[in-house]
Amino acid sequence: CVCVGERIPFTYLFFHFLHQDSSEEIPPATQNFLIPKKEIHTVPDMGKWKRSQVPVAYADYIGFILTLNEGVKGKKLTFEYKVSEAIEKLVALLNTLDRWIDETPPVDQPSRFGNKAYRTWYAKLDEEAENLVATVVPTHLAAAVPEVAVYLKESVGNSTRIDYGTGHEAAFAAFLCCLCKIGVLRVDDQIAIVFKVFNRYLEVMRKLQKTYRMEPAGSQGVWGLDDFQFLPFIWGSSQLIDHPYLEPRHFVDEKAVNENHKDYMFLECILFITEMKTGPFAEHSNQLWNISAVPSWSKVNQGLIRMYKAECLEKFPVIQHFKFGSLLPIHPVTSG
Repeated sequence: CVCVGERIPFTYLFFHFLHQDSSEEIPPATQNFLIPKKEIHTVPDMGKWKRSQVPVAYADYIGFILTLNEGVKGKKLTFEYKVSEAIEKLVALLNTLDRWIDETPPVDQPSRFGNKAYRTWYAKLDEEAENLVATVVPTHLAAAVPEVAVYLKESVGNSTRIDYGTGHEAAFAAFLCCLCKIGVLRVDDQIAIVFKVFNRYLEVMRKLQKTYRMEPAGSQGVWGLDDFQFLPFIWGSSQLIDHPYLEPRHFVDEKAVNENHKDYMFLECILFITEMKTGPFAEHSNQLWNISAVPSWSKVNQGLIRMYKAECLEKFPVIQHFKFGSLLPIHPVTSG
């Protein structure tokens, strides 16, 4: 079983989700790739998602999140780590999305929020997603591109509602998980996945949110700690475990945040909140204010993982939009 409340051996996660040997590949001929689609249509369907036996999507997704959580434990963003060619290509992909924002300025419209220029930006991604993913995936795995590209398209927000939330963030994590499962990303990429790729993704998403005044998905961002995101708080709190002097109470201190945000993802998130919101922190970010009273980063990290499971992964309004294919299947895969 793989459940969030349990302690899972790191070696199991490490080798199960990230290929160790650079020569190890999934033979495309033996993999029937599928275009991911929605499978959670009613609340009772959530039972299919929450099954814990490997290799159902829930177990693989949680295992991937926890593997990366362990990998960045106690490490600054400025920590030296290997940057592989695949990581560089993913950053280049995200740089392209960033450039498209510059090329698609907001339009004049009566409504302050949900600028319709976002739909023009999204239409370009919808058209080019497979080409972008093909720049990252080796040609011998080209058959996987249409499946993996769906998660990229799902990761940037909804073009109808012009909103963004933790379900879209989860799609990007699923995108990275799929790249691990086909062997594009490997064991020694795990720190760079969070610090280099996911961090760049955060920058692009924040730029999208600010440029097009995107609404938080759900009721006032109920499923995101800063209205939009959750994962950087999990991984960011792991970075701060056993820090010599920064404690959870310090993240509500403006001086501590300003001096350390470039080293820690959690504090970068707090800085973003203070830039976007006005008024007392305890009022506009009450959940985070409560977390600042937790005595240690280890307890913060454990609590956030439990909260992510309960408030995001087990909420029908979030997971109803998740899509399932051959790499993240909804049904158990049986051999023979």
